[in-house]
Amino acid sequence: MQLVRQKEEMTRKGSKQVRMVLAVLLASAIGSGCAGGAADPPERGAPAAPAAGQQQADRQGPARDLAGYAERLRRAQTLRVAAARKWGLARTPLAAPPPPAVKPKITTRKGFSAGPGLPPVFTTVPVKERVVFLTMDDGAEKDPKLLRMMTELGIPYSAFLSNYLVRENYAYFQRMQGRGVSLHNHTLNHRYMPGLTYAQQKREICGMQDVIEKRYGKRPRLFRPPYGNYNADTLRAARSCGIKAVPLWAAEAFPDRMEWREWDRDLHPGDIILTHFRGKGEWKGTMPDMIRRVMKTVTAKGYAVARLEDYL
Repeated sequence: MQLVRQKEEMTRKGSKQVRMVLAVLLASAIGSGCAGGAADPPERGAPAAPAAGQQQADRQGPARDLAGYAERLRRAQTLRVAAARKWGLARTPLAAPPPPAVKPKITTRKGFSAGPGLPPVFTTVPVKERVVFLTMDDGAEKDPKLLRMMTELGIPYSAFLSNYLVRENYAYFQRMQGRGVSLHNHTLNHRYMPGLTYAQQKREICGMQDVIEKRYGKRPRLFRPPYGNYNADTLRAARSCGIKAVPLWAAEAFPDRMEWREWDRDLHPGDIILTHFRGKGEWKGTMPDMIRRVMKTVTAKGYAVARLEDYL
């Protein structure tokens, strides 16, 4: 746990802190063999101590690995700083901590349940770390600058797609997937789900499952109903189509503002942020403008953006 905290500190504070932490760790790695002055005589029957040359070689291995890790962190931070400047961010986005070894247990948010045994509906992932999750819905705007910006900044996000918009350019989202983005279900035609019969809802959800599997090779496990509206039939249909969880959102991002679900109008650990694939035709700005807005808010509040799928 101490080493993880040290790695996070190195990531946040750059090369100077890397050198400081590296010096402490190296001192601790080799200090146990150098401290205490003269060595105590070996106990009777104890194995002989390794030769001095072998001791030096043993110490060099961990030190060399640690130095290499520190150098990789320094280079990554340098690239992030340069990318932040290129894309007009006043502050460099914070790096997320390593994903949890044991994923948190997801439960349905109070007041959002539609029956036992159905996929959980939630707006926040239960974590203690100061991380949030960025999600994008529908697929209307297909801005190549967004792909470059998110890749260069190293900001993870998840896409919830509707086929009536995606089918105009399946290749765009294939490029997105190739850059590590997970593609999830937002129905075929973005209809108001509670107004449909169970059979109609199942066609909307299972049909989109089929499209994503055919086009992108993997059947999604996450589903977001259009407008965030659903009923018990929606969740039963989703379950029958292989859906395991229904993430909604705690905040929504636009190029010119943030909107909040919670009364305190603030971010919390594990909050899910919603935005959309939209551009100047419908928004007061481009998708890169939207990313600048959301990252300004997230970073100023001391949060990093983490990959949602690493926690579910």
